[in-house]
Amino acid sequence: MKLSTRIAVCLLAPTLAVPFVEVRAQGQVIEEVVVTARKRAESLEDIPVSARAFTADEIESAGINTPQDFIQLTPNVTLVQTQNAGNSFINIRGVSQARNSEMSAAVLVDGVLMANPAQFNQQLFDIQQIEVLRGPQGALYGRNAIGGAITIVTKQPTDELEGRMELGADDGPGFTARGAVSGPIGGSETLKFRASASYVDTDGWIENEFLDEEADPYRDISGRFKLLWEPTDRFSADLRLSASQLDTQALYFVIGPEADDTDIPVRVNNPGKNERDLYNATLKLDYEADFGTFTSITAYDDLEELLTGDQFNFVPREESVVNFFDFAPLIRDLTGDEFVDLSQTQYLESDAISQEFRFTSPAENRLRWIAGTYFIQTDRFISTGNMIDRGNGVPDVTTEPRVSVFVDPTDPSPQFGLLVDEQDNFAWAVFGEVAYDLTDTFEASVSLRYDEDERENTTLTEPLYDPTGGLTTFGEVRKETWDAWQPKVTLTWQPSDTMTVYGGYSRGFRSGGFNQSGVGGAVPEPGVEDIFEEQIADTWEAGIKGSFWGGRASGSASVYYTDFENAYFFFFDPGTSTQNLGSIPEVTYQGLEIEGSALVTDNLSVNFGLGYTDSEIERAADPADNGNQAPLVSEYTLNLGVLYQRPTELFGGVNAVVRVDYQRTGDTWWDPGNISVRSPYDLVDVRVGVEMPDDWSVMLWAKNAFDEEYNTEFSPGPVPGANFLWPGMPRRWGVEFSKRF
Repeated sequence: MKLSTRIAVCLLAPTLAVPFVEVRAQGQVIEEVVVTARKRAESLEDIPVSARAFTADEIESAGINTPQDFIQLTPNVTLVQTQNAGNSFINIRGVSQARNSEMSAAVLVDGVLMANPAQFNQQLFDIQQIEVLRGPQGALYGRNAIGGAITIVTKQPTDELEGRMELGADDGPGFTARGAVSGPIGGSETLKFRASASYVDTDGWIENEFLDEEADPYRDISGRFKLLWEPTDRFSADLRLSASQLDTQALYFVIGPEADDTDIPVRVNNPGKNERDLYNATLKLDYEADFGTFTSITAYDDLEELLTGDQFNFVPREESVVNFFDFAPLIRDLTGDEFVDLSQTQYLESDAISQEFRFTSPAENRLRWIAGTYFIQTDRFISTGNMIDRGNGVPDVTTEPRVSVFVDPTDPSPQFGLLVDEQDNFAWAVFGEVAYDLTDTFEASVSLRYDEDERENTTLTEPLYDPTGGLTTFGEVRKETWDAWQPKVTLTWQPSDTMTVYGGYSRGFRSGGFNQSGVGGAVPEPGVEDIFEEQIADTWEAGIKGSFWGGRASGSASVYYTDFENAYFFFFDPGTSTQNLGSIPEVTYQGLEIEGSALVTDNLSVNFGLGYTDSEIERAADPADNGNQAPLVSEYTLNLGVLYQRPTELFGGVNAVVRVDYQRTGDTWWDPGNISVRSPYDLVDVRVGVEMPDDWSVMLWAKNAFDEEYNTEFSPGPVPGANFLWPGMPRRWGVEFSKRF
């Protein structure tokens, strides 16, 4: 389909779709959703951005507890889950991330930019609203908002004492407990608090055939405390403290030739582990003057994550392909072992402190503006290594290696190699936006941001533990600076109170980074160099939004074209034992989103969403890849949802509730050569129960109710036909009870 045809379809879609909506009652309208996409409160239907918003009511009715839950309901947005909790890659309109890269979207929690991609995949609890903005948002949100932005707003302290608890069980088997309490401190009218916590513990669902146990047990303990002080009508101070401790498993890959291979069982002989600790402290200050609001946001993030597990080819020791590697005879002679196999570890430690100052003019002015500055200092340490697997499990390796196999081959798990790097990163930015109402119905807005990101990488790999064959140099310091201007220009026309038409141009930017020193000359893969450069995305977009039939139906449509420099792909090189990011010089993405929702009756609501992305590699490092689809891109996503709520005669008007959500994800490619494509797959989630509004509820739920088999990732392996596959989650079901007090 030509782009011009898609534009016509998008602009007409809301008009064409609405006659099929049967409106039987006039008592209710679709709830107006207020968002902060442009860092000020505005109606979702008025903002000139392609966006999907989830209110507290929808978060509850859809059972949204993790990022996967809301991403699965958002057109043209997917999540690639693989390897471990910290490796979950957001893809928005084809713009994705890969191992060792920054995120493809700016993710903010209560206005604070998430400092590390490994923080993203965590439990969501006591959440007020989630907004997913598609298209580059760098002009206001800065680096990494190259694909879009995700804002998560937690619930605020309340004026009166109140609380909520939730208990649940699943077929893992597992148990869930969540709760929150909020209110004033003592008799104060100016000092309020909110405390919330979440506990999830389940045995898992993906069977490890060799160990006869589940490969994905999961235990997470998380908590949050908020303190809000409002001594005057003009000033407020909001302190937020949060912590999360996750204990699960990792690295239970299976190896197969095609992305659709789903009949290969997990057979790792080491269950491995994935331990992650997150800590955050944030202080937000707001002062409202007559001429605008001054905001200061100070944040500190601490992350520590440890992985252990099997190494390629992720099978029992006696079947390991490592037995046939060139170094296998040497290891046999050293250790006297009959079989040669490897295990692996990865340890990540990251500390970041950030500061934002922002001044926002009053929203009611004809001329509105925002000006601000931002900086973040990040210190990161990462080690990745292999040990000889002698059937004794996988010891933890963090900052120091174990004894080398070449020094003491009798050690229960001697170290074979350990790559170690330390990074010192400092980024800063200035930004601003001016919006002006040219007429009562026509607005023009211009945003501009300058980001500079300085990164210094120090190699700490000791020569004895260097698996690259001498590519690394202990103490080597590499320093690079990436910067970019990120403009955004938007024209918005509101011909009526119920319709918005917009169009414009925006740019996004993501910093580059460091591969292992020397891989550019040693790794036999075009596009892999010692440094992967920054990315620039230039996007042109047009859209329309509207509500119809007295507010009982709404629809939106958008089309876009993106020219993208330096798209990333992941490449593992067994010869140097390095994980690398390669670059594709130029890729184009073009596509659309169409969304709609309606109250068919006072008891029945429906929603629909379609996202389509056509990607093409225009210039590849290997010319043979020109014309292929870009990596990690799903051709389309389709969403259909139905929510039915009906009062019953039980217990004085208890509601019966049924919610069904369907998602289809289209063909997905994984590498520049397009060696394999994952076929479309379908997921259905169901929730059925009863509730007393604003009091209690009991819900039965099922995710992937029809037990669809699929892989969430396909990554080319070290030899043809031996590719990494990460199995998708099978059917899960459970029950949950919630009570407000």
